[in-house]
Amino acid sequence: MNTQEIKNAPLIPITETVIYPGISNRIFVNEDIGNNIKELIIKNNTLAIGLSTKDYKGLVQLTPDSFYRIGVLMKFDNIQKSDNGFIIDITTINRVKVLDFTFEEKQITASYIIQEDIMDVNEDEEQEMIMYIKGLMKDLSHNFKGAEYFVSILEGLPSLEEIMGYTIPMMGIPLKSKQDLLEIDSVKERTLSFIDYIIREKDSVHLQLEISKKYSQRKDKTYREAMLREQLKNIKAELGELDDELEEEADYRKKVMESEMPADIKKIALKEVRKLENSPPNGGESNVIMNYLDLLLELPWISEKKEIDIEHARQVLESHHFGIDDVKKRIIEHLAVMKLKEDKQGSILLLVGPPGTGKTSLGKSIAEALDRKYVRASLGGVRDEAEIRGHRKTYLGAMPGRIIKGLANAEAKNPVFILDEIDKMGMSHQGDPGSALLEVLDPEQNCTFSDHYLEIPYDLSEVFFIATANDLSTIPAPLLDRAEIIELSSYTNGEKKRIAIDHLLPAVLKDHGLTNEMLQIEDTAIEAIVENYTAEAGVRGLTKQLAKIARVVSEKIVSKKAELPYVVTTKNLSEVLGNKTRRHEKAGENNKPGVVTGMAWTAVGGEILFTEASLMPGSGKLTLTGQLGDVMKESATIAMSLIRSRLGDLANGFDYFKNDTHIHVPSGSTPKDGPSAGVTLTTALASLILGKPVDSKLSMTGEITLSGQVLPVGGIKEKVIAAQRSGITKILLPKDNEKDVCDIPEEVRNALTIIHVSTIEEVLKEALGIDLPECKPILNRPIGDSNVQLNMISE
Repeated sequence: MNTQEIKNAPLIPITETVIYPGISNRIFVNEDIGNNIKELIIKNNTLAIGLSTKDYKGLVQLTPDSFYRIGVLMKFDNIQKSDNGFIIDITTINRVKVLDFTFEEKQITASYIIQEDIMDVNEDEEQEMIMYIKGLMKDLSHNFKGAEYFVSILEGLPSLEEIMGYTIPMMGIPLKSKQDLLEIDSVKERTLSFIDYIIREKDSVHLQLEISKKYSQRKDKTYREAMLREQLKNIKAELGELDDELEEEADYRKKVMESEMPADIKKIALKEVRKLENSPPNGGESNVIMNYLDLLLELPWISEKKEIDIEHARQVLESHHFGIDDVKKRIIEHLAVMKLKEDKQGSILLLVGPPGTGKTSLGKSIAEALDRKYVRASLGGVRDEAEIRGHRKTYLGAMPGRIIKGLANAEAKNPVFILDEIDKMGMSHQGDPGSALLEVLDPEQNCTFSDHYLEIPYDLSEVFFIATANDLSTIPAPLLDRAEIIELSSYTNGEKKRIAIDHLLPAVLKDHGLTNEMLQIEDTAIEAIVENYTAEAGVRGLTKQLAKIARVVSEKIVSKKAELPYVVTTKNLSEVLGNKTRRHEKAGENNKPGVVTGMAWTAVGGEILFTEASLMPGSGKLTLTGQLGDVMKESATIAMSLIRSRLGDLANGFDYFKNDTHIHVPSGSTPKDGPSAGVTLTTALASLILGKPVDSKLSMTGEITLSGQVLPVGGIKEKVIAAQRSGITKILLPKDNEKDVCDIPEEVRNALTIIHVSTIEEVLKEALGIDLPECKPILNRPIGDSNVQLNMISE
């Protein structure tokens, strides 16, 4: 019966080696184990059990069955940080037998007893064994260049325990065999088994040397270096100095044969494997081949076809995005078409809209709805064609393009691939990336997409490409032709409010460590933030303002300056966010003659725009101010010509050649241009010349021709929303824009009177209550005269 005292000590898992008693050694441990040892040293508890693991998969996965039961009691001498863990200097004391384990979160404790050696050799026998072992190791060392240091240390070791402790961990024998030696209690039996291993190692080395001599004429130097590096690798592994770059090389041939590559691709890969096998190790060509094979092995070659659940997709889009019903409807229709297709399930969409309207997040939602991997590549500022098609392998530092690299990272052949900001790509002497995208986004070509680095066709037809852009004008027409365009317009203030309540505010609270019990923002305060602190089409600025509130409130809570919950209202909003940062134009009470309210589209939504006209004595000169572009200057010239030719007697004998006309559009620091101000300019001039004011609650938009036709314009939704917000009650729109009214939110339409006009006569009838006379040309000289002048007069 064993009467030894049972003790407890922390247990350190020893991986991939076995530690023997009687020596000082150095071991490498990972971050978790190293941190535990640091805590033990701080507590002045420097004793622990070193126990080898059978199969190490991580500290939290270890069980009693993961360990052998015989280990060593060791003392920590020093610990220092390394790249991937800690290096610890230890002194081993005794063999121990572990009886039981206690597993905590990141710490293992074990109960143990000392495992005493059976001393069945006398002093003379021990010395004979020591001399014999040293002689064997000396003979063995003659076969290795640079082993003198190893032998010199061995010669200075006086006992069997120290010799075995120093030698066995570095021997190239299996871990189980090393552990079996440690578990032998008889000193004599353990030593004899150790001698047997040395003899077998010696015979193995001699055999390897004989084999190496047969190939010395061909690869003598290369083979020797490989053997020495392998020996160095083993020594460094035992010392805990093995870096990541010294890990075992992958068996590429086996990996290629077991991969899912098509037969023709596998043939090319095996050809590269043969090149690798015939290349010198650590050479430049070997690295190029290995990188290429790694890419072939990482790329997905077979895709799992997943059924598209339309109802699930609809639920995902509805839960993630408020508003934009037309956009969600078109996406669902697009997915329905994909569901009916039998062969491929790839597609190409182009989401176009102002910043912050949810284009990229829509792509994420589509990926979730389809249960596919999500990949994103930002193309803003890309000017090199190689970013899309990759570089040739022959170039130093060559790599595949973003498309192939993204698929390799996604490990899926049919992901949802977001191509962000394609309207911001450029051109340079390095090529045109926009033209390179033509093959990627062409369903007729992308089934055999060719990447310069890959050099073999790759099928992209199953990838769901979603491109995003802010402006279509900078995208090449052939690229636009290959995608289905879905436009995202500005959010209304009501939509922004709902988005803030349902989506933005919960996310902001979570990001700042707050809860609803700490911070509450009233709905009216959110409305005020949207109205007075943001100027955008999307909701990014709104998110920033909510985040600013969260930061301010966080500081108040930490400093104990506020009672919980802190409620943000319209009254204390300025205390948190400061003064209002946005000013909206408001419709006035009364307009003077010559002042008309127009409507304009901007990248951050719509605005009303006042057009002012004034007369002064002069010679018929027309002056334009307000940073007007060429298109608006032409509209003003057409408006003046139209008024001069059509007002006739209604002008009460007004002489255009004795008066100068000045047209000004306020906010002069802001450039203005676009074909939508002709109607407004014409009405302003008519109001000025006739001396009749235009209703201040009336606004209008549309372009005009010289014959008086009203042409349709864009941005109707944003313009009408801005007009209603500014107090306008009646709006004149071009007749051809009647189809765009259905895009305007119902609550905005119900608050307005919308009149559609097709000619300038209808415009002036509604705005000024006048009827323009018809006009016809007259000749002020007989037709036979060579200097005929054609004028327009009114009857």
